[in-house]
Amino acid sequence: MLAPLVEEAPQQIAPRLLLARAYYHSAQLRRAEEQLREVIARDPVEDYAHLLLGRTLQRQGRDEDAKPYLRTAAALSGAARAEDETTQ
Repeated sequence: MLAPLVEEAPQQIAPRLLLARAYYHSAQLRRAEEQLREVIARDPVEDYAHLLLGRTLQRQGRDEDAKPYLRTAAALSGAARAEDETTQ
């Protein structure tokens, strides 16, 4: 259901991220990885995509490959929290 939506509107991040999550949760890890790399290419500051890609790589036993994505996710989510605190 999500794959046709992603094909129809490939520039939209949200459907692709949902598709990646669906692949991740159904253990289709290579497909999840592919979608997440595309999300990050289109939106490099999407912290959840970095986190999920890191977790996807870990589940594939690729811990060293996962580390930079997990670090980036932590840095980006920390920056987002700091920004939220300053705007309140």
